[in-house]
Amino acid sequence: MQILNQVQQLLIIGFVWPEPNSSAAGGRMMQLISLFTEQGFRITFASPAMDSDFMVNLKEYGVDKKSITLNCSSFDVFVKELNPDIVLFDRFMMEEQFGWRVAENSPDAIRLLDTEDLHCLRLARQKAFKENRMFQTTDLFVEEVAKREIASILRCDLSLMISEFEIEMLTSVFKIDENLLYYLPFLLEPINVTAFEEMPSFEERNGFVFIGNFLHEPNWNAVQYLKETIWPLVRKQLPIAVLNIYGAYPSQKVLQLNNPKEGFLIKGRAENANEVFQKARVVLAPLRFGAGIKGKLLEAMQYGTPSVTTTIGAESMQDNLPWNGFVEDNPQLFADKAVVLYQDKNTWLQAQKNGMDIINTHYLRILFADDFKEYIRSLQSNLPQHRLNNFMGELLQHHTLKSTKYMAKWIEEKNKE
Repeated sequence: MQILNQVQQLLIIGFVWPEPNSSAAGGRMMQLISLFTEQGFRITFASPAMDSDFMVNLKEYGVDKKSITLNCSSFDVFVKELNPDIVLFDRFMMEEQFGWRVAENSPDAIRLLDTEDLHCLRLARQKAFKENRMFQTTDLFVEEVAKREIASILRCDLSLMISEFEIEMLTSVFKIDENLLYYLPFLLEPINVTAFEEMPSFEERNGFVFIGNFLHEPNWNAVQYLKETIWPLVRKQLPIAVLNIYGAYPSQKVLQLNNPKEGFLIKGRAENANEVFQKARVVLAPLRFGAGIKGKLLEAMQYGTPSVTTTIGAESMQDNLPWNGFVEDNPQLFADKAVVLYQDKNTWLQAQKNGMDIINTHYLRILFADDFKEYIRSLQSNLPQHRLNNFMGELLQHHTLKSTKYMAKWIEEKNKE
């Protein structure tokens, strides 16, 4: 490992190139880049993904961009030459693909995993929903993704978590050592009443809004639920109300839901989420499965827009503080509360204030940035002992090196044919 007074190298291995305007995950990645930039790291962002029209220009942030190939030993040469001090895997799938190569070619590099959300929890909830039954914790144990994701967490030196609920689940259900987990939620700047006064008022806002990346299954399901169940209940009470549906990567099945007569409008990608939130009076987010922290709901709070969501939507976001609107799972109650929030200015203003309190209490960058930087420095200083304390992770790393390594080499040889 390099001496701390030298320029340190951070290698981020991304599942996709960051698109902060397309998803909360993209915004989260840019926050992590900012944290490490402040610490003086030279950052290389590598990904096997194709370039997209909406990815950020990493050079503008001082980040080197590197395209890498799956199942190819060229990565071994690359990572050995780069000799990173820290490698950050963007979701467990990237650790599966490249973690063993990092361990073999850059063994002293700290291996961090940014989980985004627990994929196994989201998928198990989705499966239970589609089977029309309640999710149970035991569903996780039969989920193949859980076995893969937990193994990835164990192989890494530290996993960054955005949800305290998910930390509790990992430690209690899967018996993960809490020293392998670090709570680092979305990192936001403080907001105040003056900021809200500069935004459009209750009277200046119109309509309801939903926003979310359509590649994310919980978002697509929520839009279907709105169309089929909740929006008709709202329109019975507000016959001329309009619901604008925004989201990146809408497919044809999404676009065909557009129905101006019903006030159900599919808008596609939001060019400026700030404007979309500030023009709307109420956000509707009837999420029926999912995991992690919902970026769309935090953005709504930032832009002074109250929301109605479900228990899943609000999970682990507010602690004991009142919600930025209402949390309802029953569709009729959901619709009723949406109408109240839309029509009652005093209720709306209180909800707006609640959102401000949630952000200023739980999501301020200043609350987490320095502690995170210190924790990383401490981990760098004590890495050998940290790994000794994680024997199960070392065991998994050993067997992964044996099995995944030779599978990858076999695939590489096949690709040469």
